[in-house]
Amino acid sequence: MADAPTAVLERWVEHGGIWRTKSLGGDEAVVELLTCHGEPVDELRSSDAELLRFLAATPRSDSDEP
Repeated sequence: MADAPTAVLERWVEHGGIWRTKSLGGDEAVVELLTCHGEPVDELRSSDAELLRFLAATPRSDSDEP
């Protein structure tokens, strides 16, 4: 069984990475997974309802940056 997308994002941050919402639609989100320096590594694409709600409230892990 695959991990929930929100768990993937939490684990990414726990290991020093950052993430940013690349796109958020009504039925799908794309999240960029980045190094701690902001270089792209991968993308997470999901239609998970919990993730869509989470990203609507928290669009990025490094919210203190513009």
